[in-house]
Amino acid sequence: MQVKRFFAADMRQAMKLVRDELGADAAIIGNRRIAGGVELTAALDYTPQALAPRVPNMELEDELRKTASRIVSAQAELSMRGDSDATTNRQLFAGLPLTAAEPLVEPTFKEPPRPAAPAPAAAVDQRVFDSMRFELNGLRELLEVQLGSLAWTQLQGSKPQQANLWRRLQRIGLSGPLSRDLLALTTEIEEPRQAWRMLLAHLARMIVTPEIEPLEEGGVIAMVGPAGMGKTTTLAKLAARYVLKYGAQNIALVSMDSYRIGAQEQLKTLGRILNVPVTHVDPGQSLANALDPLLRKRVVLIDTAGLQASDPALRMQLESLAGRGIKSKNYLVLATTSQKQVLTAAYHSYKRCGLAGCILTKLDETASLGEVLSLAISHELPVAYLTDGPRIPDDLHLPRRHQLVSRAVSVQMQDEPSEEAMADMFADLYQNPAKRVG
Repeated sequence: MQVKRFFAADMRQAMKLVRDELGADAAIIGNRRIAGGVELTAALDYTPQALAPRVPNMELEDELRKTASRIVSAQAELSMRGDSDATTNRQLFAGLPLTAAEPLVEPTFKEPPRPAAPAPAAAVDQRVFDSMRFELNGLRELLEVQLGSLAWTQLQGSKPQQANLWRRLQRIGLSGPLSRDLLALTTEIEEPRQAWRMLLAHLARMIVTPEIEPLEEGGVIAMVGPAGMGKTTTLAKLAARYVLKYGAQNIALVSMDSYRIGAQEQLKTLGRILNVPVTHVDPGQSLANALDPLLRKRVVLIDTAGLQASDPALRMQLESLAGRGIKSKNYLVLATTSQKQVLTAAYHSYKRCGLAGCILTKLDETASLGEVLSLAISHELPVAYLTDGPRIPDDLHLPRRHQLVSRAVSVQMQDEPSEEAMADMFADLYQNPAKRVG
């Protein structure tokens, strides 16, 4: 029997290492949490007899012995009480004579003794619970990976055409739940090309775009999002687009970014070029008071600081934008070059201020649009603008849903997704019963 240990950041990566090293026939015989990740012990040609005897838990066995001793004592006490009651009953009801050793005693009825309160359970170390919780989570992840691999294998055997559509959707980068919903709409279409065209048509219909362009609607418009997403550049493109169409009289710029070096100077330079007033709002200063002189402007564009989710200044900034007197339309700026985890974290960090939609940037640099489209569709975020280059304002565009889907297909991965990637995607669907495939 070949036994080997594997180290990884999480259970899924560890399982992949096991499959790559020992193959699908390997058995997991142990897992534990370590600093920085998990440790899996896997064996090839595993037999249960080869395992070492389990180390006894002395504390648990001691408690079991005490409990067994209490049970034996209670049984003995009940047995003695039963014999005494039986003797009294024979004398009273069977006509047995009373002896001197057994004087006549007036029967009294005593309240039966109340059972003693159970002894308090021994305090259990919190680390024991944490260890048990970790092991259960590890077993759950192992089960999800195995179920995902099994479901993907069964789908390839029973419905090869649908499995091929799954692969094509994964090449675009769409999430598992969204792919499942799209495929559910085309189950009755047998011709592969027609089914693929219908999938893309349904995907385009799921993308929401504003009925009126935000600049045309006017009001206070804020760019929010993490650092590096392109908020300031997008604001410059929006400002230039408005000035070229309507002039500089009815637009103003506001900067809430006092943390990034050169951010205020960058906006001041833009204001001088466009002949547009620029207002700076320092931390702790009232945003409502700063906007009050600008209310006569038709459009006010706000540039915000890209702060970490744990930064208290971010909470204050979002609360200012969500204030009742502001009436700001906040647009989450998302770089399409970001990873799925980064996009998801950005949404959950900034949704507290109330999001009117999103703006997708850096389309000229991305290798996949499926991740950001999945986020926008799943959270019903309207896509307000697209940017695909550094030119101001030429590289700012209004979204067209079918064009956006066509672009997502054109930048899809050239290689087919691996079997492990497909199995992992199916495993993600098993995390929620409502997402299961079948």
